[in-house]
Amino acid sequence: MPTLIEDLGIILAVAGVVTLLFKKIGQPVVLGYLLAGFLVGPEVSFFPTVQENDEIKIWAEIGVIVLLFGLGLEFSFKKLVTVGRGASITAITEVLFMLGLGYLLGQGFGWNTMDSIFLGGILSISSTTIIIRAFDELGFRQRRFVTLVFGVLIVEDLVAILLLVLLSTIAVSNTFEGTQLLTSAAKLAFFLTLWFLGGIFIVPWFLRKTRSLMNDETSLIVSLAMCLLMVLLATKSGFSPALGAFIMGSILAETPDGARIEHTLKSVKDLFAAVFFVSVGMLINLDALKEHWFAVAVITIVTILGKLFSSTIGALLSGQSLRVSLQTGMSLAQIGEFSFIIATLGLTLKVTSEFLYPLAVAVSAITTLTTPYLIKSSDATYIWIEKKLPADWLSRLRGNTGLENPNVQSSKIAQEMPRVFLNSVLVVGIALACSKWLLPFLSKELPSEGMAALVSVAIAMFLSLPSLWAIFSKARSVAGLMVRIEDVRQMSYQSVLGLFGRALLAIFLLGFIVAQFTSALVTFILAAGLSMLMAVLGFKNFSKTYGWFEKQFLSHLNEKDKARITNEKEYPILAPWDAHLATLDVHPNSSVVGRKLADIGIRESYGVTVAMIERGSQKILAPRRDDLLMAFDRVSVIGNDDEVSKFKEIISKNSDLHAGANVTNYGLKSIFISGQNPFIGKSIRESGIRETTDGLVVGLERSGERVLNPDATESIQDGDLLWIVGNTEKIKLLK
Repeated sequence: MPTLIEDLGIILAVAGVVTLLFKKIGQPVVLGYLLAGFLVGPEVSFFPTVQENDEIKIWAEIGVIVLLFGLGLEFSFKKLVTVGRGASITAITEVLFMLGLGYLLGQGFGWNTMDSIFLGGILSISSTTIIIRAFDELGFRQRRFVTLVFGVLIVEDLVAILLLVLLSTIAVSNTFEGTQLLTSAAKLAFFLTLWFLGGIFIVPWFLRKTRSLMNDETSLIVSLAMCLLMVLLATKSGFSPALGAFIMGSILAETPDGARIEHTLKSVKDLFAAVFFVSVGMLINLDALKEHWFAVAVITIVTILGKLFSSTIGALLSGQSLRVSLQTGMSLAQIGEFSFIIATLGLTLKVTSEFLYPLAVAVSAITTLTTPYLIKSSDATYIWIEKKLPADWLSRLRGNTGLENPNVQSSKIAQEMPRVFLNSVLVVGIALACSKWLLPFLSKELPSEGMAALVSVAIAMFLSLPSLWAIFSKARSVAGLMVRIEDVRQMSYQSVLGLFGRALLAIFLLGFIVAQFTSALVTFILAAGLSMLMAVLGFKNFSKTYGWFEKQFLSHLNEKDKARITNEKEYPILAPWDAHLATLDVHPNSSVVGRKLADIGIRESYGVTVAMIERGSQKILAPRRDDLLMAFDRVSVIGNDDEVSKFKEIISKNSDLHAGANVTNYGLKSIFISGQNPFIGKSIRESGIRETTDGLVVGLERSGERVLNPDATESIQDGDLLWIVGNTEKIKLLK
């Protein structure tokens, strides 16, 4: 049997046992994987040891690809646009602060420059996996600050991808040059945009055409195929495989099929993520940890305090309240999966010392353990700080709401910039593709290189003309483009400048296309001639072509949102001041089941307002006081964190009242009514038998006659025999 199969068997067996143990003691599963890797690694001899380390590294690299693909499915570029100013400022403040702090810390330890730079990268990104799991275990998903934390994690995911590219550039060149980093960042931005545009145009169309053929099996195979194709494309373009996987995941996240793909991928992602984290644990070096134990302790403390401080300050700068800012900072104080990937990158490129990797793993393990306790204690910490702050400071910090003014309108130039930028990227992408791939192919097929260049430039021009039209034209139609001299005189200075700038950009891009295939002089002549030819021919056909492309692109981009927006129109989505909207499910054994809102006293007892009750396909907006709550209802309530948490305790958990009615004590019993029994003369409803016994009167015998399921208004008489289904212990007490 191949050794690889034996190794996988050992890895999964040990990982399975250890993670079950960690589940039992309530610790994160990721730590179990790390411990399993340590046990099957070279440091521990009394466990079976993995033999084919190189083969396991290949599986671990596949694990990174699948892990980043899964993160991309949760990412979504449109979410990045909607996370708002607060999340962006918080994330960027934290990342920049930790990058600088990590570098200075490494220099303080006497490490070399590359180790210090990579330490900054390792400490800068928080762990999405650990934070989400901690929120789920603590039941904090409905808290207001969680929305901000998720927004920060979305921004950090993209920053982490940028870091991987920049650190790779620094590692390969072994220098820290600003010009080179800017070039790498520009190259990354260009390819991200190009892949996103192409992916959004092609992938949703393909999935829509094949949707009727898709089941879980084919959906999984097709999505993984797309992922690996993008990985191949990213690698050929000089980027890491992880970037390609992340990009394809984010493209699929914009489609209606994204949620289904994420669901079907979960098992595969869990498997390969386990192999990846186990491989991380295998690289733990006890000698390095013993030698650098002081560094581990210092880095851990700096990580927790530094991320707590920088995230809190970033949230405050963005306009969040002190409470929300502190809760956010205490949630982000750890490192995780991206830190492992960055540390692995340093080892793979052989630019970092071997001790840095086990240090990163140790710090991650410790901060993973502390994260739930930090999140849980954030409220108590805020109360303590609140008592210590001066009154005027506290008043100012409480005034922060984190709300952004939706009425602020961007300038016309700012509104045009995305359209101009995206079409410029398309033109450059078409020119580069034709010069790199089409021209070499045609050079082999056509008689001369000159003819191949002429055909290539003609094809590139033909494909680029719709985008050049969109750059030059501010209007959406040919008629709107026709500008007379009188119109120009009436234009504002900014409008004339914008028109002139767009014209220059279009001519420059035209020259860029030609320059890929010929000399500078020929480029100038051809660009001028083509510009005049375009002016003579007019733009009618280009306008129609571009209009069709833009319509198709926007349709694909917004396809997923159409169903969501239609559904969300029925939901109240705004809440005032410190309140927020939370959605809770009614537990079938909750004490509120079957009771009216007025009887529960939701507003009086808990301070929340019920905005909507969702029962199956029925939605009850602004329910009245006499409306009932039923099992499995989904209730949307408005309140602050404390109020929602208190109400969640009663609505989402099994109540003692119902739990006390043990099914083993439930049965049919009879009682005989005679003498001075207080039930005599009362109706069955008035007797209170139902409330006293948690049961029902299902039969009545009177003068030899039997009545099944008697009416609740039936009066109880002397000599009646009542049959009751209920708690048998309580029926005995009733006797």
